[in-house]
Amino acid sequence: MKTTRLLSLLALAVLFSFSSCQKEEADVTANEISPLAMAKISEMGFNTDNVQRTEGGYIVEGDIFFSESDLQSSPETTALRVGEEEQYRTNNLVSVGTSRTINVAITTSLPSSYVTALDEAIRRFNAENLRLKFRRVSSGYNILVSKAPSGSSYLASAGFPSGGNPYNSVKVNSDYLGTNPGTNYLATILAHEIGHTIGFRHTDYMNRAYSCGGSYYNEGASTVGAVHIPGTPTGADPNSWMLACIGTGVNRYFNSNDRTALRYLYQ
Repeated sequence: MKTTRLLSLLALAVLFSFSSCQKEEADVTANEISPLAMAKISEMGFNTDNVQRTEGGYIVEGDIFFSESDLQSSPETTALRVGEEEQYRTNNLVSVGTSRTINVAITTSLPSSYVTALDEAIRRFNAENLRLKFRRVSSGYNILVSKAPSGSSYLASAGFPSGGNPYNSVKVNSDYLGTNPGTNYLATILAHEIGHTIGFRHTDYMNRAYSCGGSYYNEGASTVGAVHIPGTPTGADPNSWMLACIGTGVNRYFNSNDRTALRYLYQ
């Protein structure tokens, strides 16, 4: 289931920039990434500022992971805009049918407080009584929550669904967050990343400056799509769990517009 500037590690501690989505503090430069990869990212419609190389691929827009193979595909771009801050989804969603349970596991390399936070994130989704349910398991997972590689400059990352299935990985920078970052804060981060894995884009994707500060910044529809979810607002939505940035320690439950979006897609 995120700023156009390079930020210092201290600044990233304040924003979702080094939080669930806007985690793009880095000394990464275009010279560290091949021109071909940068061109592919640009063709997909994503901003190429502060692209970060990571294990197996690249982090763009602060917390979205694309593998090398992802960059080889170029499906048609879809963007339907109504306002500046609304709930948006990708072209691909999770196939549910009458109901479906997504199994989520967490690696033992993460502290026990992360397990508690994951349970809280799962509880938040299941409390919405959607056809899509979540369950923590020890094996046979659909999504694995694991530790980000040492030295990572993003706080957490995830990708988008494909083939009717959720993206299978959420990585969390426990080196930065520490052993006990706070249950609700970490649950907000994990719920946000799980939101990406089931097809949600940032609520303020049209202008991430809304939650991240700085100048106007449109993430771009990209080839994954950015489709407005009917019934969500055409004005500012200050508390959405899918906003690009968040203050350290902030807790965001699903607000009424988030619930509308979740129910529209998965109820």
